Amino acid sequence: MPGAAAPVRRPSWRSIGPGIVVAATGVGAGDLVSTLLAGSKFGYTLLWAAVLGCLVKIALAEAVGRWHLATGRTLFDGWRSLGAWTTVYFAVYVVVWGFVYGATAMTSSALPLQALFPGGPGLKFWAIATGLLGLAFVWFNRYAVVEKIMMIFVGVMFVVVVSVAVRVSPDLGRTFAGLLPALPDGSVLYTLGLVGGVGGTITMAAYGYWVNAKGWTDSGWMRMMRLDNRVAYLTTGVFVVAMLVIGAELLHASGIALAEGGRGLLDLGDVLEDRFGAFTAKLFLVGFFAASFSSLVGVWHGVSLLFADFVERVRAGRGAGERAESPEEAVGTVARGERERSLPFRGYLLWLTFPPMALLWLDRPFGLVIAYGVLGAFFLPYLAATLLWLLNGERTPAAWRNRPFGLSNVMLVAAGALFVVLCVEQVRNLPW
Repeated sequence: MPGAAAPVRRPSWRSIGPGIVVAATGVGAGDLVSTLLAGSKFGYTLLWAAVLGCLVKIALAEAVGRWHLATGRTLFDGWRSLGAWTTVYFAVYVVVWGFVYGATAMTSSALPLQALFPGGPGLKFWAIATGLLGLAFVWFNRYAVVEKIMMIFVGVMFVVVVSVAVRVSPDLGRTFAGLLPALPDGSVLYTLGLVGGVGGTITMAAYGYWVNAKGWTDSGWMRMMRLDNRVAYLTTGVFVVAMLVIGAELLHASGIALAEGGRGLLDLGDVLEDRFGAFTAKLFLVGFFAASFSSLVGVWHGVSLLFADFVERVRAGRGAGERAESPEEAVGTVARGERERSLPFRGYLLWLTFPPMALLWLDRPFGLVIAYGVLGAFFLPYLAATLLWLLNGERTPAAWRNRPFGLSNVMLVAAGALFVVLCVEQVRNLPW
């Protein structure tokens, strides 16, 4: 079996990286605002849900990474082995999602820049500039450089948000009390959003590709991958708790309401300026930019890797070319950085960058909003269900399969059930 006799590598703190990349990519402006809103409405009561959300993401990312390392095959190759329906679903999803997400990511990255430079260019200028900057950065660099810049972004996000949380003087008694599960009236959707929304997007599926791009290609790296994953999401947990503290202390007691989306973070910047002065407000805007632009860079790189593998797997399935790449060779191709130089990778980079710019001038078409919302809602249930299918059968070497009543299966089943509920609620709340 692939990787069965691989020598075990000793985990090293200095090698941590792919987990930080996936966690930073998944935590964008929308996640920050949803956490702030939960804190502003319910104080510390839902802290337990934020912590549970991080545990769910650890389980999902571990399952993705384990598939890549245990089998020596990519996740999309695993999906493809489940039937042609996975290819059809992913093809529709990645095209529609990328088109709308591109505009969303550029706008979120532009908002803090416009606020930092109020006398400068308008929002559209900054949105286009951040999109082009992300394109150029990913186009001309490889994973190793992407990882380094993402580590810097995470450092900035962490220092800024945690320092602001400390400055608002949290009530430690009420903070620890929030670890006890409770559901106040009207909190169900906020609870589900905290558990399912913190750092959870299609980029979770990219984690295995980043693991391979790091050079981890066989089961000998399993312990290192697990350390990397846990450290990353524990760091995210601290970050999310800090955002909840800010929402609870600054907004809950004062009854201050935030706007939805990235503009809610601009509202928070105004609140911080009133309480702590202009320097703290600007520092927070820098952290806001780091969170938004790190998500942009991560998606531009990670989802493009997924798309490039999708194209190659479809091509190999059709026997195209003189010699189609085998499933095992695909992992080596990612590890050597060859996917990042491929035409599909760069083609999807262009798709993420240029067509979405049209949406900066137009309201998103009604039908596109519906398609984006439905496909997005169904992705995490799809990911949890397919991982259960792949890791409990003969596609995975016996040594690395899930145990029937093991922790991974319990967490994946729980995540799948949660994401189905979130999916139903998200589809119900779409502007039909």
